[in-house]
Amino acid sequence: MLKRNPEPVKTLSRPQVIVTQPNSEPAKPVPTPDNGVGGSSLDTMTAACATEMMNATTSFHRLHLKVKGDGSYAAHKALGDFYDGLHGHADTLVEGYQGVAEKLLNYTDMPIRTLDTTSDAVAYLRDLYNTINKLQGMMPYSEIVNNLDLVKDAINSTKYKLLFLK
Repeated sequence: MLKRNPEPVKTLSRPQVIVTQPNSEPAKPVPTPDNGVGGSSLDTMTAACATEMMNATTSFHRLHLKVKGDGSYAAHKALGDFYDGLHGHADTLVEGYQGVAEKLLNYTDMPIRTLDTTSDAVAYLRDLYNTINKLQGMMPYSEIVNNLDLVKDAINSTKYKLLFLK
């Protein structure tokens, strides 16, 4: 026969959980500081990068229309796909940054680069890539960095097509 333990059964207490609601609205990202005319260097770099991307749309579109010779159809298609998407990437960059920084950027006019050959285009793609890479290194907002990765992906794909698909 089983004997029962004479010690009383211990009661386990459950931890008490208290749910509270915040008293204020959720934290917002800290806007970039305005360091005088034109805002912060991050503001200036973002505006310059967006302007360069918009100008590049025109440069690549013009080359797209005048490319000729061996491999011109492949180059025509690659350049067309690239310039079709580039303006949208610039718009996404600006709208996202202005939203997170909670201020409008100031833009300065920059000359539009003339491209005469696919070699010029590849050199310009490399320059754009480096500009975007530099901006990413300064950018504290991961969502903007991720969007810039998409631009770099489009640049890499276009370089591949211009260099190897003839």
